[in-house]
Amino acid sequence: MAGRERGGFAGMNREKQREIARRGGRAAHQKGTAHEFSSDEARAAGRKGGVSVSQDRDHMSRIGRAGGLSSRSGRRGSGPAPSARASQQPAGGQGETHSSAA
Repeated sequence: MAGRERGGFAGMNREKQREIARRGGRAAHQKGTAHEFSSDEARAAGRKGGVSVSQDRDHMSRIGRAGGLSSRSGRRGSGPAPSARASQQPAGGQGETHSSAA
């Protein structure tokens, strides 16, 4: 169905969609049927979503890899990646020692 135009709500411009949604929200609040999450309900919903997402091992692997790559890009710290820092230490692995001789 190439070339099919969107009709109805999807075919409206964003401002018209927002106005209709705004009216619906106001009407629901006036009628008393609008639902507002308590902090406990929101916490439970977030936990449920997190459990659901974490079941997808491929997804978790991808986001973990992306996080690891971004942490090595220098955005979080000013130095090289931890593996690079380890290879730059002098022999002995403890770095320089400074003694104060008085």
